[in-house]
Amino acid sequence: MEWSDIRIFLAVVRGKSLGEAARSLGVSHPTVGRRIKALEDEAEQPLFRRTKDGLVLTDAGDAVLSLAESMEESALSMERRLAGNHERLEGILRISSADWFAAYVLAPVFVELGRLHPAVVPEVIASYRLLDLSRREADVAFRIVPFSEPDIVQRRLMTMSYGLYGSVETVRAVNDDRQSVRLILMNSAQSHFPDVTWLLDRFPQSKRAFTSTSRSVQAQMCLRGHGVAVLPRPLAEGIEGLHRIDLLGDPPSRDVWVGYHQDLRHMDRLRALLDIAERLLPLRCVGVSRRG
Repeated sequence: MEWSDIRIFLAVVRGKSLGEAARSLGVSHPTVGRRIKALEDEAEQPLFRRTKDGLVLTDAGDAVLSLAESMEESALSMERRLAGNHERLEGILRISSADWFAAYVLAPVFVELGRLHPAVVPEVIASYRLLDLSRREADVAFRIVPFSEPDIVQRRLMTMSYGLYGSVETVRAVNDDRQSVRLILMNSAQSHFPDVTWLLDRFPQSKRAFTSTSRSVQAQMCLRGHGVAVLPRPLAEGIEGLHRIDLLGDPPSRDVWVGYHQDLRHMDRLRALLDIAERLLPLRCVGVSRRG
């Protein structure tokens, strides 16, 4: 069986529909349908059946699922090993990070990487979702939680300082009547973040005005006087019109971790990015200051 067909088979298993599999793979719906039919013709039995919840595996499909996943892991391992042994400083380097971190912290690193190694093309995947490095959804990831996946090389890159921010009008409102100020927070999935707890403790009577997974969106709502928000200082202090409110103390800082799959440890363009990041970024990031 062709690996490309097995890849489509696994995409249908995970997406539960031909359309979702097509979208995830970047191919057409008819292509997925043809390849699944070819697989079933070769197996001489159906691999999927339709239900109200979408396509599910038949007994025959379920019997070969683990073998297909083993083929996938072998193919991905070969891809990582070949990429990790690529000695030329050229090609795409896929980088996962939050949008604000890429824009306000990593941007000088990308500029320096381009100056020293113009054939390397950083591809930033700006998302709060934790991408799977073993599947090479990204080559390297920057995030505020340590990596728990196996075979990931990681280290603490820096400590990020946070502050409480608002517009000029919001700052006045905090001074006049703290509880009248509305809150801009992370959404429910990130409600356990320490800055959320810190903010709710200091404004116990205030109403929630807005929630978002995006710090950049929070900053824009804050700028427009919609409420107060705890923001990373490099982001907030890079936006004219936002003012830090320091009368309530400082919110908890967060460690920033960088990680990559161990098979990529010899990838020269990855090493170049990390070397530049360590040289340019301070161990503790406060505001928009830079070292180097």
